[in-house]
Amino acid sequence: MIDVLVVDDDFHVAEINAAYVAQVPGFRITGRAHTAAQALAALERTPADLMLLDHYLPDENGLALVRRLRQLGHRTDVIMVTAARDVATIQDAMRSGALQYLVKPFGFSGLRAKLDGYAALRRTVAGVSGHGEAGQEQVDRIFSAFRAPESPRTELPKGHSAATADLIHRVLGEAVRPLSAHEVAERSGVSRSTAQRYLKHLERGGHITLTLRYGDTGRPEHRYHRAGAH
Repeated sequence: MIDVLVVDDDFHVAEINAAYVAQVPGFRITGRAHTAAQALAALERTPADLMLLDHYLPDENGLALVRRLRQLGHRTDVIMVTAARDVATIQDAMRSGALQYLVKPFGFSGLRAKLDGYAALRRTVAGVSGHGEAGQEQVDRIFSAFRAPESPRTELPKGHSAATADLIHRVLGEAVRPLSAHEVAERSGVSRSTAQRYLKHLERGGHITLTLRYGDTGRPEHRYHRAGAH
């Protein structure tokens, strides 16, 4: 589970964001804070993997808090969730180490995309970290892991269902390893030919990645995983 601390000066917004997080598999809320001081105290009590951080806090702005956390040795990752739209603040967020920046107002799908990207980043780093050192290919994989592709619903060919595209995309996102078309069909409950048709569309759109695995027969087996994962 990925532990999340929600920090927002608006109590109502903090509750909404926490409710959104609770709907995403693999994430759980460890606390809510409404000031920088409360956020720091919350992290001291219960470390979190990720902090959803508003910039406009009553006692200290969010980016100043990020810098202070780093000085104190806290390694909690940060996604800015704020109404601040000025380019200077956005650039400052990048320089301060914020992994992503979500502009208010937003809906559940907007936040979920950032959380899914963060989960993909953690999986990618975990897969590479066992090697001790990373080559350029692994480095590129880490830096591209948070780049969320467009929704698989966009520009569907005639005769394709948005619900089925979402289902196939979700099945691959929840898998711990690349899957064959046969495995995707079994897990999603569709026919193999249907799975192959949607996999081809999702791969062409950059939503999933195709890899080849060679078995004893020498013939390559097509394996798929969601872009940015594994």
